[in-house]
Parts: sequence; structure tokens; C-alpha cells
Amino acid sequence: MRLILADDAVLIREGLARLLAERGFDVVAQVGRGDELLERVAELRPDVAVVDIRMPPSFSNEGLVAAQQIRQAHPRTATLVLSQYVEVDYALKLLAGDSGRVGYLLKDRIVDVDRFAESLRRVATGETLVEPTLVEELLAAPHVEDPLAALSAREREVLALMAQGRTDRGISEELFVTRKTVEAHVRSILRKLELHDDARQNRRVHAVLAFLRAQPSDVDRSARPAPPVAPG
Repeated sequence: MRLILADDAVLIREGLARLLAERGFDVVAQVGRGDELLERVAELRPDVAVVDIRMPPSFSNEGLVAAQQIRQAHPRTATLVLSQYVEVDYALKLLAGDSGRVGYLLKDRIVDVDRFAESLRRVATGETLVEPTLVEELLAAPHVEDPLAALSAREREVLALMAQGRTDRGISEELFVTRKTVEAHVRSILRKLELHDDARQNRRVHAVLAFLRAQPSDVDRSARPAPPVAPG
């Protein structure tokens, strides 16, 4: 798998490149700015671009903007955006759309390199990855109109684990229930959210994004430090 790493911190970039190379990835370029990233993606057409959300010159959202442009201009290149904190507005902008091949994770996830490598493979094959801490924050936030009002408490738990990329088997092990029970919960979630069967769409991803996009404007979504994430 061919990767481009975009981060202004050279030591982080080079260290991650070495660790991923040891796991069979081909890091074809490293850049420190959003404009450089766009140029190299257009030239090299990598499988995945790993992008720090904050890069020069303003260190605000240059990485996010570059990732959005990559999704539009080069849809075959997956984008995995890394953020120091949970930033809900930025995440929602990145995850908008139905094309998949996109992820939003905290930088802390790099600590477990093997799991991070698996995240890269999943995004490259078309999945959408959502930072678990983001899902937890949104589930805890007050809602004027709760898009999940029809879901039971257990169904909300299942949906949160779906957002973390868990399979039915993984959810059953986490909640200590059978896979058939999980499958029944998933069917109920999709029915209640009116996500009708369509082979061209990943309804599980749509179930998660339906919640993420439904946040009211009066909820405080300013960037704030996320709670520590234990490796793995």
C-alpha cells in the first residue's frame, strides 16, 4: 500500500514512516504543508494520504481543507485525518458524503502502530472510520432534537460500537450477547433510522453519520482536549 504522510513535525513524520515501512507500507512521500500534499497526491496518486489537521501557515484547518480537496479531486485516494483534540465541526465536515474511504482519528491512536496500520488498510478498502472519543462526546451531549430518540439504550450502545468499526462479533464480545442478538439490534437500528436496504450503500456507516450530522447549532462544539486514550 502506497502512502503519503503530511505533518509539519518532521520527527513524527519520519518516525511514523519508519514504523509503517517495517509493516510493509510504501511511504512514497512526506510533506509539511497542505499545498505540497495536494501537489504530491496529484503526482503520485497514493492509496492513502495521512494528514495532520493543523499545518502551516496558520495551523488551523489546512489539513482538513486539503483532505476535502483530495476527496473531491482524487476519490481513489483514501484520506485519514489525525487531530490532537476532538473537534466535532471539523470531523463532520470531513465525514460528509457517502463515498467512504475516509477516517478521523486522534493522534494518540498512532501509539498502537499495529492497530493504526489496520486502520489504514480499512480506510483504503473503502471504510469510514470515526474516532471513538468523538462518538462518546456526541452521545453525551444534550440534543434539542435527538435523531436517535427512537433507539433503546442497548441500541445506542450497539451504534456507538458500530461507529468504532466493531464487527457484529466484536460487538457481541463487548456486550456479552450472542451475534444473533447483535444482528437483531442492527436491523432494528437501521429500520428506526429509515435506512432502507441498498446494496450500493453501507447502511452501517450511514447509521453512524446520521447521528453525527444531526448536531444542533447551539451545542458547544468548540475544540477542547479529549480524555487520554489508552494505547490499543
